[in-house]
Amino acid sequence: MAFLKEKMMVRFRLTMNYRYLIILFVLLGMGGFKPSCVLAERIKDIASLEGARENQLLGYGLVVGLNGTGDKGLATMQSITNMLGRMGISVKAKDIQAKNAAAVIVTAVLPPFPKPGIKIDAVVSAMGDAKNLQGGTLLLTPLKGPDQKVYGLAQGPVSLGGFGAATGGSSVQKNHPTAGRIPNGAIIEKGLDIPLTRGNDIHIVLHSPDFTTAFQISRTINRKLGGDFAEAMDPSLVKIRLPEDFLGGAMGFITQIESLDVSMDTLAKVIINERTGTVVMGERVRISPVAISHGNLTIEVSTDYKVSQPAPFAPNNAQTVVVPQTKMDVKEQKTALVEVSGITLGEVVRALNSLGVTPRDLIAIVQALKSAGALKVELEII
Repeated sequence: MAFLKEKMMVRFRLTMNYRYLIILFVLLGMGGFKPSCVLAERIKDIASLEGARENQLLGYGLVVGLNGTGDKGLATMQSITNMLGRMGISVKAKDIQAKNAAAVIVTAVLPPFPKPGIKIDAVVSAMGDAKNLQGGTLLLTPLKGPDQKVYGLAQGPVSLGGFGAATGGSSVQKNHPTAGRIPNGAIIEKGLDIPLTRGNDIHIVLHSPDFTTAFQISRTINRKLGGDFAEAMDPSLVKIRLPEDFLGGAMGFITQIESLDVSMDTLAKVIINERTGTVVMGERVRISPVAISHGNLTIEVSTDYKVSQPAPFAPNNAQTVVVPQTKMDVKEQKTALVEVSGITLGEVVRALNSLGVTPRDLIAIVQALKSAGALKVELEII
């Protein structure tokens, strides 16, 4: 009996050891597994209510008080004449010789749901041959929308982000002194009536249209409300039916909806700026296994100038001349094939950095990878 008990204990210990080993392998496997990172954003950050958009305003005005750096054009003088005429002063445009005024274009952005009395920034830009707007003041300027209706009035001192000065044939300039900003310099005079709902529905417009993101928004809202209230109409529009509890209070319902987190599905994209040599890659960029060989060709052209003087007892018409000697040297960098592949963005960056190329060369490599089919992304050149 003792032998049987001891045998049963050994079998039990082996069974427990096997269980521990299985659990250990599972834990090790879980430790090596890295879940994919899911990007979640609030609905208010990736979409907005239909109709809740900005509108551009435009106006023509005069900046006065300049220190002799204004316009000399006829349009500026005619504008001064019209302004003085409205004040009861009769004067001809040809009789005005003003260098302290400048004709400017004034722009502003009308925010969503504007109300009269709200102050916004105005941007002032010279449209003539004015040299500097420093120290100038914008006179009362009406700001109109595309429908030619006045939605705001702008006036105030112009704040510049630069300066300019000249004296004795020398000049110095920083940034652009012919454009400035008037903080809170425009006042909204007329608002826009934007309805929050369309009947019993709310329309949400995505900032970047995408089929998957629109579907995820509708599914998240339905999960939150516990019913089929939201429907993705297309990649940019999601229609939501108001629940009965919110038929009289759409504001509270919109507040709850816009704070929901939605998993984003980003597009594999590479942005290239050829002017600055900038390359930006998205998270989903992948490179299939490929071999790359990239070498630089350097051509150096140098010119030396030597003086040739006439020999002794040379003819009287002999002259000293400068003889240029041009030398050209061509150097080609020796490179070998390098295997490049990557699953994550970090691996792609490390693989491309291993080539030791400059940003300009990287642009050429990315374009070649796209043409070869090894880089399956959307390539955008700006």
